[in-house]
Amino acid sequence: MQPVEHAPLDPAGDPADDPAVDAAVRAYVAAIPGHHRALYDRVHRLVLEAHPRATAAMSYAMPSYVVGGSRLHVGAWKHGLSFYGWSEARDAGFAARHPELVGSKGTIRLDPDAAAGIDDDELRDFFHATLSG
Repeated sequence: MQPVEHAPLDPAGDPADDPAVDAAVRAYVAAIPGHHRALYDRVHRLVLEAHPRATAAMSYAMPSYVVGGSRLHVGAWKHGLSFYGWSEARDAGFAARHPELVGSKGTIRLDPDAAAGIDDDELRDFFHATLSG
């Protein structure tokens, strides 16, 4: 199977309106409540700054960023966002610095308050390492 070529995603754009974003992802993002939407938009921007050629598609009923064979699934929940598909071996030390955010089964639960205490460089490094498999 040949890889599908996608137009580049716009890190400065609105992922709910970006025509390069899969339609199902756009619908998911548009439905995220406003108090968590800003956090999702920040994650989207930082993922694309870390990996400008990343694509986004639905997987496991949530948006998933894909670079080569690496995936990072991002789900919006009542608490904020959860990240799935990462590994401590490829997280730039994020889990060791923030063990309070690590849940069971390889989940990072990031609420808006916790995210406010983590700078863009640290999150960008996490996304870069996670998707550089």
